[in-house]
Amino acid sequence: MVDGTRDRPLLLLLHGMGATGEVWLPWAPLLERDWPGRWLAPDLAGHGWSPGLLRYSFRGLADQVAGGLDGRDRLVVLGHSLGGVVGLALAARTAGLPVAAVVGLGIKAVWSPAELARAGELAQRPVTWFATRDEAARRYLRVAGLTGLFAPDHPVVDAGLRSADGRWRLAMDPGAFAVGAPDLTALLAATDAPVLLARGEDDPMVTDAQLGGLGVPVVTLPGLGHNAHVQDPAAVLALVEAYR
Repeated sequence: MVDGTRDRPLLLLLHGMGATGEVWLPWAPLLERDWPGRWLAPDLAGHGWSPGLLRYSFRGLADQVAGGLDGRDRLVVLGHSLGGVVGLALAARTAGLPVAAVVGLGIKAVWSPAELARAGELAQRPVTWFATRDEAARRYLRVAGLTGLFAPDHPVVDAGLRSADGRWRLAMDPGAFAVGAPDLTALLAATDAPVLLARGEDDPMVTDAQLGGLGVPVVTLPGLGHNAHVQDPAAVLALVEAYR
């Protein structure tokens, strides 16, 4: 089959902690209209339908994504939160992938010891089972930071849930919380690809000052929060316009 989009960049959309690739599903009409090439929104390891890792690291998450890619594709990576860090790991010189650019949205740049301890505690907890889908769906939305952005019965939520014997659980492997804090300075130093960092103006997880000290271009999206890609897909897609 002849693929007429081979000479155009593949837009790789990477979700945040607790979410799945389905969070990008509402983008489909926008991408069909405005993105010139193909696009891919995989589940990160331990999320959705992707198997977990014995030990979670940003490099390990990136390697899992890379294993599903065709090395011939020129990549433009748009990653949210955890997905943005994974995008930077994919763009490392040592990874050997043809990454044309990385846009990282809502990456948490500074972690306190208490926050890391809390994440480690969550990683050690056993899977929680719920009696109903609605209960599990509401927990999924909280964990993924999507409460108020999707209704519990939205199709996007289905990918984040699993059921067995009449009970429901989150698809996410709790161990993924143990991935730790990213060393953004080292990740940025390890890539030659252009990097743009962005945040919603109302995102409580990262500040302009924290991103501004990293030495790469920064964009603040007015009126948006941590999940700006859900709130205003067109505004976030515009961030990759220069790299299409």
